[in-house]
Amino acid sequence: MEGYFVKKVGNNRGAPRIWLEGLQTERAGFGPGSRYDVEVQGQTVVLSLNPDGSRVVSSKMVGERANPIIDLNSRELLAVFDGMAAIRVAVKDGEIYLVPLASELKKQERFKRLRDKLERGEPLAAGSLAHGGGILAHAVHTGLHNAGIESELKFANEIRPELLEHAAKHNDIWTDKTMPIAAPVQEIAFDERGLANLPKLDYLEFGLPCSGHSVAGLAKRGHGIPEAHPEVGHLVVSALIIVNKTNPAFIVMENVPGYETSASAAILRNQMRDLGYVTHERILNGKDWNELEPRTRWCMVAVTEGIQFDFDQLMPPRAEARQLGEILQPIPLDDPMWSPMTGLKAKQERDLADGKGFRMQVFDAESPNISTIGKGYQKNRSTEPKVSHPENPELLRLLTPAEHSAAKGIPSHLVDGLSSTVAHEVLGQSIVYSPFRDVAHHVGNAINRFAGRAEVSLLDRNAVLDAPKERSIDDELAALATEVVATWKRADAMRGRYSGIVVAIQGDSIVQDVGRNEGVVHSRTAFAKAPLLGQDITVQYREGKASHQVREKQQMSLSL
Repeated sequence: MEGYFVKKVGNNRGAPRIWLEGLQTERAGFGPGSRYDVEVQGQTVVLSLNPDGSRVVSSKMVGERANPIIDLNSRELLAVFDGMAAIRVAVKDGEIYLVPLASELKKQERFKRLRDKLERGEPLAAGSLAHGGGILAHAVHTGLHNAGIESELKFANEIRPELLEHAAKHNDIWTDKTMPIAAPVQEIAFDERGLANLPKLDYLEFGLPCSGHSVAGLAKRGHGIPEAHPEVGHLVVSALIIVNKTNPAFIVMENVPGYETSASAAILRNQMRDLGYVTHERILNGKDWNELEPRTRWCMVAVTEGIQFDFDQLMPPRAEARQLGEILQPIPLDDPMWSPMTGLKAKQERDLADGKGFRMQVFDAESPNISTIGKGYQKNRSTEPKVSHPENPELLRLLTPAEHSAAKGIPSHLVDGLSSTVAHEVLGQSIVYSPFRDVAHHVGNAINRFAGRAEVSLLDRNAVLDAPKERSIDDELAALATEVVATWKRADAMRGRYSGIVVAIQGDSIVQDVGRNEGVVHSRTAFAKAPLLGQDITVQYREGKASHQVREKQQMSLSL
């Protein structure tokens, strides 16, 4: 390759236009007066030097120098680029290649892969970064399942191998085909051999380590710059490399609320946009989902352009009054877990005397909630929640891992078999479960709409739901359609273009006769303004959205 250029696609007289000049032509040997041919090869337009070619390189004088110019303005030749803002131009001796941007090709590839899997009823391929105990992965898997979409965990990346060992045995989304990757995420991202073995995914989820972004982490280091954290401040770069390699159709991310205003989040938003995703963000609070721990987390969902997702439409469940006693285990009154915690009480008195705001957080069975439980909970620090003895108010205890998981709504089997210290670490740096389960359910319904399938209501959030059947033309419409077309197919919502008469409309379905006894079925919701029955139209799709133009009828001339 002698040169690589990104060129804007212009428009002249309703047709795409590509203008090449200077190095873009010279490096390939296309000088003023050179003859060449143009050939369309799939999604590539190739310009080749040929002494007997049908086209001639023009020129324009720039000072005393003749600047070679190629001006392509043809709907037929450049149809593959219709609707694109820019393309790639690769040049080598004697040839110039016009190709869609890599980001555009990746977008088309993941669209087709997702649609094909849904049509065949295959499970979606999932990946997990910073897996921990796999709690976010489990919530996303469950939410998609509740929306009727199955998935398979293809790989899980985690820096601590013992957590992968435990997840492989206790996390039911793992299979014997799930690939464990026990390594820092930056190692796999910059290991060419390791990266090459990552499969294409339909979705990726991750919660990058929050040490650099948490209030405590920033206060401890004192620099105020999350990205300056020496171990985890830079991991957004590695995550984006893996996103680019695995090319998922959608991504679910979580972190502490402070991440929202960080440079890392800004980089994510902008690079995701350039890769062809639309990002959506929301702060989720466990209290809004009736969980006992009111932990807040930032969530970003990135979907491929053309998949319609709206975070504002995700509604929490109806508020319910709860008490801590619902989840407390029957610990014997004389169990060694109960302690006067004399040292912590003395520290509280010293802090109060010094004017510090640190106070012990004590709760009982009638408490309506509990304060946030961190990953170092087993260290029994003064400000994290304690449970008071039901009879002796001087005695306190820590929550058990089972109680901790219940406070967050996390299935307890995900930490079964772990020591109390490790279980609290896994739970304390994780999520409140039900909001993220419902986020995934909401994403699942966006995927259902994309595939023309029925949505699954969030009203019964804990039900085990059967996968919805693909929404098809109902019997009455099918009978109507077959009066004028012998076969039908669904429209390609990515880049489809169809011309013909609308022969049937019912419900959300529009049937268009495109000739040769073939019909195409459109979804009414894809159009900003739906066509009318009997109209002769051309329908153009672009990333899930459809537009149409009424075709003018050819009239016979009456002149003599």
